Amino acid sequence: MQITIKAFSELTTKELYQILRLRSEVFVVEQDCVYQDLDNKDQKALHVMGIKDGEVVAYTRIFKPGDYFNNVSIGRVVVNQDQRKYGLGKQIMLASLEAIHQKFPGKSIEISAQSYLLKFYTDLGFNAFGEEYLEDGIPHRRMLKE
Repeated sequence: MQITIKAFSELTTKELYQILRLRSEVFVVEQDCVYQDLDNKDQKALHVMGIKDGEVVAYTRIFKPGDYFNNVSIGRVVVNQDQRKYGLGKQIMLASLEAIHQKFPGKSIEISAQSYLLKFYTDLGFNAFGEEYLEDGIPHRRMLKE
């Protein structure tokens, strides 16, 4: 998998379409969750794309402090269902963490994690805090990596 990181204004139409299609396939269709994915925050984000054979198969978006949470944050972490057996979730997260380390050295990273993925994020150095809450009908926890 090749990692590409771009600001919103640098995305090609094809990349943007593939990102939105992947997010819709997983977050709306697979997870059976009707919600507004197009939240007017993509314009502020750095887009981390994992590309295989010309297709975006893994993705995250990164926000600088204050654009989503007070801390740097990672969101919309997603991997194509057919590609999950290859460890691409970990790869895209490690690439995202490295990008944050380079662009925002020494900053804490905050995420809103789906509760069933707590172990995945804990293994990457995140710690859960606060109570579980529903976000778009799905249980989540806030997590922080110092």
